[in-house]
Amino acid sequence: MTATTTANRGVPHTLMQAHEELVRARPCRKASLSVWLSYYQHSVAVYEQIAKTDPGHECEALYWAVRERVHAKGIEARIRGLGSAK
Repeated sequence: MTATTTANRGVPHTLMQAHEELVRARPCRKASLSVWLSYYQHSVAVYEQIAKTDPGHECEALYWAVRERVHAKGIEARIRGLGSAK
């Protein structure tokens, strides 16, 4: 295992490391809405942290945080809709 590979595991410090981590953590398509919600909430937190630790990619990391937040809110609405359908 190379030093680069080892460094990429754990807490990401660059936008590329964040992308790599989140691709590995991405649930399967058939995962429950709660699993997807958790994933997107985690993604938001990761990208917001990257905006602080990778200043050269701050704007892009914030874009990704907003994008993932939109997905999370959509899933929250779907979950609420399922609850009111009872």
